Amino acid sequence: MEHTSTSLEISEMEACVGEKEEMENRATVESLYKALLGQGQMETVANMVASDLEWWFHGPPQCQHMMRMLTGETALNKGFRFEPRTVAAFGDCVIAEGWEGKAYWVHVWTVKNGLITQFREYFNTWLVVRDLRSHTWQNRLHNITLWQSQPRDLYHRSLPGLVLAI
Repeated sequence: MEHTSTSLEISEMEACVGEKEEMENRATVESLYKALLGQGQMETVANMVASDLEWWFHGPPQCQHMMRMLTGETALNKGFRFEPRTVAAFGDCVIAEGWEGKAYWVHVWTVKNGLITQFREYFNTWLVVRDLRSHTWQNRLHNITLWQSQPRDLYHRSLPGLVLAI
């Protein structure tokens, strides 16, 4: 009986550490957006992003707004305004979603030790994020949807869909 209690305590401790990490990762990404929306905060942004940032984009080529901001090609306060309407964290993965006019976007950030190491940008794309990291064969058959797009004002538009597995 004592062994079961110890296992439960360890699981609870791991869950608390995981929740704390998720909150910190979410705070990092939210700080990045605040810096992007502010004026002249490129140094702050540069300190939050790895110099070898891995980037992936899905959408029309002319909509690569965030990468243009991160590389300095577009001035922070002159480009597309990324104001997230929702931000969610799952482990080291942080998902931000927003829409401006007719453009719907989803950003998926990977944060390791407080530094953004990977960035995926989706424009006018319906995204579903599924957890495929199960530990048993039976659980693999029942992967869990962690998050899915909620483009409220674009709901009746037809958007291409993608499934992101983590």
